[in-house]
Amino acid sequence: MHFLDAVSSLPPQTLFCLLGALAIAFAFEFINGFHDTANAVTTVIYTRSLRPTPAVLYSGLMNFIGVLLGGTAIAFGIVNLLPVDLLLERSSNAALVMVLSLLLSGVIWNLGTWWMGLPVSSSHTLIGSILGVGLANSLMEGKGVSGVNWTKAAEVGAALLLSPLLGFFLAAAGLLLCRRFIPDPELYAAPEPDRTPPTWIRSVLILTCGGVSYAHGSNDGQKGMGLVLLVLIGFMPFAYALNVEDPTLAERTLKAAVDIEQEYRNLGQEPTQAQKDDIQTLSTMLAGIRSFSELEPDERWKTRLAIFRLEKQTADYLRGNDELHSLLYPPVCCLSKAVEYVPLWVVFSTALALGIGTTVGYQRIVVTVAEKIGKTHLTYAQGAVAEMVAAGTILLAAFAGVPVSTTHVLSSGVAGTMVANGSGVQGSTLKKIGMAWALTLPASMVLSGCLFILGRALFL
Repeated sequence: MHFLDAVSSLPPQTLFCLLGALAIAFAFEFINGFHDTANAVTTVIYTRSLRPTPAVLYSGLMNFIGVLLGGTAIAFGIVNLLPVDLLLERSSNAALVMVLSLLLSGVIWNLGTWWMGLPVSSSHTLIGSILGVGLANSLMEGKGVSGVNWTKAAEVGAALLLSPLLGFFLAAAGLLLCRRFIPDPELYAAPEPDRTPPTWIRSVLILTCGGVSYAHGSNDGQKGMGLVLLVLIGFMPFAYALNVEDPTLAERTLKAAVDIEQEYRNLGQEPTQAQKDDIQTLSTMLAGIRSFSELEPDERWKTRLAIFRLEKQTADYLRGNDELHSLLYPPVCCLSKAVEYVPLWVVFSTALALGIGTTVGYQRIVVTVAEKIGKTHLTYAQGAVAEMVAAGTILLAAFAGVPVSTTHVLSSGVAGTMVANGSGVQGSTLKKIGMAWALTLPASMVLSGCLFILGRALFL
C-alpha cells in the first residue's frame, strides 16, 4: 500500500514516466535471467541430467529464492556508484532522461550480445551504463568527472576483474583433484547421445545447477533492486528517501547521531564542523518524532542528506582507527538502516522478473558454454567442478557485498577445466568472449552517455 499511496499523489505525466522507468528496470532483470542463467542450466541440459523444461523451471525457482534471501548490500553498492542527489538537483525530465538512458543502454547491449550467443556480463553492462550517465551529466555541467563515486567504482571493478581469474584457477585445480581422488573414466569423457549420467553424477550436477542459480539470484538480483531503487528515489524522494516502514527508526537515528558526537568527546576529540552541522540538522528535524513517516515530504530529503553525509564521514574516519571503530560502529549501522532499505515488494518483484526470465531464451548461451569454449565437449566432471567453483565464488562476493559476473566466473571456470583436462580451448570463442568482456564496459558507458545527451537535447 505504501507504493500505491505514494503514486496516487503524482501528476499523471510523472506517474506515466515512473511506471515506464520501472517497466524497463524489471525488463533488464528479466533479460538478465535468460542471458546469465543459461550458464547455470548448461551442464544439466547438456549432460541430460534434466530435460530443458524442468531444468529452467528449477533454475528459475532457485534464482527466485536467491533474490529473496540474498540481502541488500550489493543493491546499495549499485546505487552508490551514481550520486543519487544528481537525480534531484535537476528537473523531473532530467531525472527521467538519466534513469531511462542507463536502463535502455543495459537492455540494448544485453539483447544484442544474447542474439549473438555471447555469454556477456550483465554486471559489466549495468555498471558501465551507470558510469556513462554519471560522467555525461557531470561533464555537461562543467564538473569534470565528479559525477561518479570513483571509490565504489574501483571496488566494483576489482571484483569484476579478479573473480574470473579466481574461477579459472580454482576450477582447474578442482578438476586435477578430482582426477587424483575420483579416477572414474566416465566422469572425464564427453556425454554420450541419448544417455543419462549415473545417478550419483546426475545428483551432483543437479545440486551444482541449483547452487549457481541460487548464487546468481543472490548477487544479480540485488543489481535489479539497485536499479529499481534509483528509479524510486529519483521520482519519489518523499516516499523512498528514508525508511518510513520502521515505526521507531527516527528516534533511534537521532540517538545514534547524538551518540557519535558524545563518543568523540569522551575520547577527547571533536567531530568535524560538517559533522556538527549534520548532527544539529538531525536534532532539529527529528526532535519529538519516532518514525520518519511523521516528517513532512519536503523535509525527508533534507534529513536523508544529513544522515548520508554523517554516516559517510564517520565511516571514513573509522578506517584505521580501532579505538573509535568499536564505539562508533553501532550508531553508524543505525544511520545506514535509515537510508539503506529495500521495500519487500521490490525484492519480490525483482525475484519474479529474474525467475521468469530464466525460463526463456537459454539455448544460445548453452551451446556456446558447452561446445565452443573447449576443443572437446563438456564432461560431467568439468561441468560439476566449474559450477561448484562459480557458486562458491558468487556467494562469497554476495557475502562481501560486491557484484561479480556469473557469466564470466562460470565461463572462465569451464575454460580452466579444459586446460587442466589437457583438451585445450577454442581460441576463436575465447577471443570473442574476451572482446565482449573488454568492450562491454566502455560500450555501455558510451551508449548510455550518448542516450543521455540525446535525451537532454530532445526533452530539456
